[in-house]
Amino acid sequence: MLILGISGSPREGNTSFLVKEALKAAANEGFDTEFISLAKKEMNPCIACNVCKETGQCQIIDDVEDILNKMREADGIIIGSPVYFGGVSAQLKILMDRSRPLRYGFQLKNKVGGAIAVGASRNGGQETTIQQIHNFFLIHSMIIVGDAEPTAHYGGTGVGKDPEDCKNDDIGLETARNLGRKVAEVVKLIKR
Repeated sequence: MLILGISGSPREGNTSFLVKEALKAAANEGFDTEFISLAKKEMNPCIACNVCKETGQCQIIDDVEDILNKMREADGIIIGSPVYFGGVSAQLKILMDRSRPLRYGFQLKNKVGGAIAVGASRNGGQETTIQQIHNFFLIHSMIIVGDAEPTAHYGGTGVGKDPEDCKNDDIGLETARNLGRKVAEVVKLIKR
């Protein structure tokens, strides 16, 4: 069983760190994990050509197709984003928009999804960013989980202005790790 972690940050830093922490927690539950950073990927925006609606494939040639294939293979997907004006990064939005081929036959249906967001302050837009990721999961007919007890919120919520701030964010670390465990727990329940 595979849990895929995707960091939607344009740089390696807090979001990547917390997604990797969530994946470590899932690995401790016996899962294979894989991490993808969108930071150095070649990704172009959707051009609304609708070819994917007819063929199930995107006609744009870049790194997105490989990421979509990894999402198809995964049993659970953890997506993280820094907060950009209360929502996801441009890089993650490109991936979301370009995921239309996965709706062809609802290829992500019943996969387990969890979200992580990192803002510059404790109330820095993490919940609205997570909500945007949850909406993406819902539109793909996925099963959404938040971080597990004892925190049990919407998902992993980190605070970081500088690239290594989340290493000292106890709440962010706890919620990210709890999210990784919860994604693993629900995947196990489904796969029984």
